[in-house]
Parts: sequence; structure tokens; C-alpha cells
Amino acid sequence: MGGLDLVLVLRYRKAVTYGFHVLLGALEEHKTTTRFDVRFGDTPESTAQHIETALAEGARVLVLWSFYSPDAAGLAQELAEIRKLADGPGVRHVAGGVHATAEPVQTLDAGWDVAAVGEGETILLRLVDAAGAYAQVPGLVYRDETGAVVRTGRPQRRPLDDFRGFSLRWDRFNALEITRGCVYACRFCQTPFMFSAKFRHRGIANVRWHVDRMRERGLRDVRFITPTALSYGSQTEEPNLAAVEELLASCREGIGPDGRVFFGSFPSEIRPEHVSRAALRLVRRYCANTNIIVGAQSGSDGVLDAAKRGHGVEEVRRAVRLGVAEGFGINVDMIFGMPGEDRRDVDASLRLARELAELGARIHAHTFMPLPGTPWRDAPPGDVDPATIREVDRLSQRGALYGHWQKQRDHAARLAAAAQAYPRPGRSRTILPTVPVTDAGGR
Repeated sequence: MGGLDLVLVLRYRKAVTYGFHVLLGALEEHKTTTRFDVRFGDTPESTAQHIETALAEGARVLVLWSFYSPDAAGLAQELAEIRKLADGPGVRHVAGGVHATAEPVQTLDAGWDVAAVGEGETILLRLVDAAGAYAQVPGLVYRDETGAVVRTGRPQRRPLDDFRGFSLRWDRFNALEITRGCVYACRFCQTPFMFSAKFRHRGIANVRWHVDRMRERGLRDVRFITPTALSYGSQTEEPNLAAVEELLASCREGIGPDGRVFFGSFPSEIRPEHVSRAALRLVRRYCANTNIIVGAQSGSDGVLDAAKRGHGVEEVRRAVRLGVAEGFGINVDMIFGMPGEDRRDVDASLRLARELAELGARIHAHTFMPLPGTPWRDAPPGDVDPATIREVDRLSQRGALYGHWQKQRDHAARLAAAAQAYPRPGRSRTILPTVPVTDAGGR
């Protein structure tokens, strides 16, 4: 295609397709004088080929990246490989997502030209309007010709209903984001610190429009992205079951008799204190899922308090018992190696895991990662001592536990090293002492 001002090359990876689809949904309705095209780089080689083709067409090129913090180091190596294959003065690599938002300078130093900080829709639209010239676009961080870091200010934050949740033009669909932000500012979670500690919900009429379009395209499964499913329609810590029922009833009607609605299962979860017979029966009435995900995180009330989780262990037990009694399979998220966790806390988590497994639940195990942008960014990396590994392995062999907790141990160590290399400006970092977890009163 000739006569283009700008080509957007997406480094299109399975792990981050949802975010790109949302950006494309915003872009497809945007009116602009810039002549642009979008191309998908499924591999480093195809990404480089798209860059070469766009340069040959005389267009400016923005290569768009999005990634989570554990992937940052590996993708920096990939970026270097792509630059060797195809590069030029008209090419700029732009990183977005939670990692770039939390660690923009670290992102620049890793090789990207620009870090997009905050929500991407308005940033991308302004970049397209400027035909890729980013100096005056709010929400960006880059280095000028002297090497000084330039920050262009905050991007506009707009209601979810302003933008489509997936792309019709490029035929890219995904689970629909119905809530952005979270009032529960858990100290290990990036969501409230990127999107603010408040809820913004997509309206039911807007959700229904998306479901109707899905049905027209022959899609039959409706899933949702939300930090806490039963908080839909609420602005407080209390569920709004009337709003949830209205949402689910509309989606059930919209997707039709051959379609299915999933709620409180992947890729979202339910907070344990929100689980009630009434809520579970709403899910049973309108939804196809026979399992739900409950976020427990720890079997220690002390660790839950330190994490500002907002619930205790007893709420987890109650949620699992209710779920099982109502006929649901229960998957329980638990994190091992949390900051300040000692032997007694570990034992409490293992006891809870065994207890819940006896009830029929499955434990989704994680290792604590000190994620950028969170209050625990500077905490030691999560670790799991040999005795705990043996117990976790026993649960896994019984089919009562699953997850990538071993791989997360490696990610945690890399993230902790990066935090040491990039201390937060203007703050004295509090590093919790690392003590072997086998010692009483340990880490």
C-alpha cells in the first residue's frame, strides 16, 4: 500500500493480544487525517519484515510492544534482535502496558525508544494524529538528543464506554473488559496502581452491544476481564448483585440459546467475602461455568493484613464451603513467599491448602513477585523452602494443586535485581531482610 504516513507494527504475542485488541477497537472508530496501516508481527522475523516493507514505502514506523514485568528482560533481547534485522531513522519502538508504566526509565534503558505511561487508548490515538511524532503527545517518556529523560504529562483517562473492547475492523476478539481499576489496593498487585484505586465499569448497554456483535460474527462464548467479578456495578467494597444480574441476564439473552456466558472463572476471579448463596445462584442461573476462581492469597491472617487484602482466612473457608455446597468446582489462588512471611505463616498456608483440597478445591499456586509499580516493589523476591516444595509437590501429584510457581521464582529474582538497580527516586527503599524460611520468625 503506497502513500502512507504511518505504519503501526504490532509485536503481536499470544500473552498480550487482549490489550492490542482494545487499542485496535479504539483506533477503528477514530477519525484522523493521518494515512496509516496496521500490521501484525507474529514473530521477530515477521516484525522485522513489516518494518522493512514500511520503510520501503516511505512511511514512518511505530513498532508497538506490550508486556508484563516478568517478560521484560526476555523481550529486551528480542528487541535487540529485531533492530539487527531491520532498523532506520524512521523507526521508533514504543513499549506500553503495566511494566512500561511502572518503570519507564528502566524500559528506555532496555532499548525501547518510548515508554507509554498509563492507559493506552488515548495515547495511541494522539500518536496516530501526530503521524508518529511523539514529542507533544501526553503520556510518554523518552530521552531527548542530550540523553535527558522527557516526560510529556498524564494522558487523558476516559470512560470504558468511549472505546470498543475489541476490534471488528481487524476481526480481533477477546474477553470483554467490564471493569478497570480496583478499590482494593493490595500491596502486591499492579492493577490499582496503574488504573487507580476506584472502579470504572462498562455500561450494560455497551456490554450488550459487544455481545450482539459477537453473536453476529458467529462467536458463542462470552467471558469478562475484571479484577473482582462481583464488584461489577459497585463503587464500594459491597457487591451490587442487582447490577450483576442485569449484566448476566442481558448477556445471556444477547448471545442466544447456542451461546455461553462465563463469570467468575478465567480470566477473572471472585473475592472470598463476596461469595454468597445468592451470588452463586446467579452464576448458576445465567452462566455456563461450573467452576469459579476465589482469590485467597494466603492462609495467614497476619500476611493478609500486611498485604492489605481486605479479608481473612475464615472468609476463604466459608467461600469454598459455599461454592462446593452449590455444586461448583473451586480454584483457589494462593501466593507463597510473601514479604514478612515466616515459618508459621507458611505452615498456616499449607494447612489451609490441605483443608481446602479435602473439600474438593484445587489450589492455584504462585510465588510472590515484587512487581514494579506496587508498594512491595522493593521487597525481597519470593522463595519457597525445600520442605514447602515437597508439600506442594504432594498436593500437585494428587491433582489438588497447579500453577507456574516454580517459573515465578526465577522471575521474582530478576525483578528484585532490577528494583535494586533502579531505586525509586526521592525514596529510601525499605528492603526486608532475607532469612531462611526454615528458621522460626524468618522472612
